[in-house]
Amino acid sequence: MKRIKSCLPITDWVTAYNPGLLKWDALAGITLASFILPESMAYATLAGVPAECGIYCCIAGGLFFALFTNSRQVAVGPTSAISLMVGTTAAAISGGDPGRWAAIVSLTAFMVFALCIGAYFLRLSSLVNFIGENILLGFKTGAALAIGSTQLPKIFGVEGSGENFFERIYTLFTHFPETNITVLTFGSVALVVLIIGNKIFKGRPVALIIMVLSIAITTLLNLPASGLHIIGNIPSGLPYLKIPLSVFSDLDGIFGLSLGCFLVGYIETISVARTFSEKNGYEINPRQELLSMGAANFAAAFFHGYPVSGGLSQSTVNDKAGAKSPGALIFCSVTLTILLLWFTGLLKNLPDVILAVVVLDAITGLIKVKELRKLYSLSKTEFYVAIIAIVGVLTFGILKGVLIAAVISLIILIIRASSPNIAVLGRIPGTNMFSDIRRHPDNQEIGGCIILRIEASIFYFNQQYIYSRILNQINENPNGIKLVVLDLSSSPDIDVSGAKMVLKLSQEFERRKIILKVVDALSEVREMLRTLGLELVVGHISRKVSIDDAITDFQNHFLK
Repeated sequence: MKRIKSCLPITDWVTAYNPGLLKWDALAGITLASFILPESMAYATLAGVPAECGIYCCIAGGLFFALFTNSRQVAVGPTSAISLMVGTTAAAISGGDPGRWAAIVSLTAFMVFALCIGAYFLRLSSLVNFIGENILLGFKTGAALAIGSTQLPKIFGVEGSGENFFERIYTLFTHFPETNITVLTFGSVALVVLIIGNKIFKGRPVALIIMVLSIAITTLLNLPASGLHIIGNIPSGLPYLKIPLSVFSDLDGIFGLSLGCFLVGYIETISVARTFSEKNGYEINPRQELLSMGAANFAAAFFHGYPVSGGLSQSTVNDKAGAKSPGALIFCSVTLTILLLWFTGLLKNLPDVILAVVVLDAITGLIKVKELRKLYSLSKTEFYVAIIAIVGVLTFGILKGVLIAAVISLIILIIRASSPNIAVLGRIPGTNMFSDIRRHPDNQEIGGCIILRIEASIFYFNQQYIYSRILNQINENPNGIKLVVLDLSSSPDIDVSGAKMVLKLSQEFERRKIILKVVDALSEVREMLRTLGLELVVGHISRKVSIDDAITDFQNHFLK
């Protein structure tokens, strides 16, 4: 029973539910539904599926997410990045066949569910930490530009095509002469009003109001006759249960898409969950969110949906509207269900360009120029990785772009780990403490001694570099070295190859009649060195002996 409760957080918060919480959750749920309605429809068109599929994702995904999440404010649904990833990949796999397209995106959601469950049982929630913030910053900027390039043709009322950002922009320029002035005017005005409205009325369903006004204007002025496309009839009622299936030949492409959706979706969900848990003063369990995201995608897969995740914009609305628990998602799903059952006819004359406007407004918040500038001032290496992510996303697509940046980031990490800094220490004047001479030139050198601090774990892939650097330091010292103090306080771990390197170093120093002392080694490092027999060469390796102790002992016994 205890294990079931830990997997189903709803069993905890629902028992403490009261009319006060219900009032706030109901208000937040209705507000969230009014905000998420146009956004989910817009993202569905970005994914290449009927607009109502976005609503299905929010209803089914939101209900199941509420059962398992331990976050109180995260709202789940389609997101811009996942929608673009799904749309571009499904287009290539399906060959444009609508039926096959729908099957592919539903099966993708199911495979995301399977990946979430697998990652939960294998405790892989920490693996997403390899996708650093610099990569996410570049990914979001690149995704925003890529998404924008798919929506701009709708603003101009022209056909759009192209495999990547650059091809789509080129195609748009070639079709400029065909611009539909009615569509351009309608879309431009709506976009300006939406941007200004969101700045003035933050957290309010401005997009819903614009959607209602656009439907009224389109109907009264008969704008479809002027070339303004509308979404047409939306099926009323709830979707029937459908098992996600696809042809075997599609599975290879679907797995890659699913993996990308899983990584991007989970990273975004956890980022949003952490943001609002810190703001509202409670803790979340990142591993538990694998279950909640998996449950949401399981539901979306069986109800004509596609992959979903927690989104920042909808979660912000949910939080500002006063959501106190995942119950707000249940009220949101109920509100959207009522809309589908009795009010879909009101959406018939919604212009396609309005959905493009909603998407364009949503992605403006993803482009963080100030953060890129700040990153450049802090670390040029990380800035360049972010730029690689941007260029990769624009050139090769979201999934490949992120993976390219992640691989390059890991390569940089490996390079850094394989060539660690080895600091030469000197005595801080007037103290018995030691620090890096390069950083503090006024530090005092000890005659006949050199103190080296290895600032990394010592493993098989960096042990030869460390060995060579230490010998170079000894060879370059013109005064002759009688004592080498090896400070391992900054080496949290060592493997067998690393320990053998230290033993080899001690044997080389013994041949040169140089004394080696190992100080401040951590417990596991000490045990490894002792097991390998280093103490037989250098003497007892004690946690109680400091750099100053080693130098004092040397000066008292060997310099007299």
